[in-house]
Amino acid sequence: MYSEQIRRIVAAHARLQADVNTLDDDSDLYEAGLTSLSTVNLMLALEEHFDVEFLDRMLKRRTFQSIRTLSEAVGELLGTKPPTSLPANEALRGAA
Repeated sequence: MYSEQIRRIVAAHARLQADVNTLDDDSDLYEAGLTSLSTVNLMLALEEHFDVEFLDRMLKRRTFQSIRTLSEAVGELLGTKPPTSLPANEALRGAA
């Protein structure tokens, strides 16, 4: 749904080693060169572009894994996708 907009933001802010246009929506952005620092830059750019704020439970590697997972997260934040429930073991990890 938001993949083309996200793709442009990834190209501008993620500092990937690979050309984002050669990646499909499910390609692993970390394998393409996304680092922890560039993840923060990407998150801030996405928040500004879509006028959203990532929820604490979304601040994990899996959310930023691919253009598809980012699109799903943005869709949830904008209210166009139902919230994703966390697996029981991940919910417990955050509570400790």
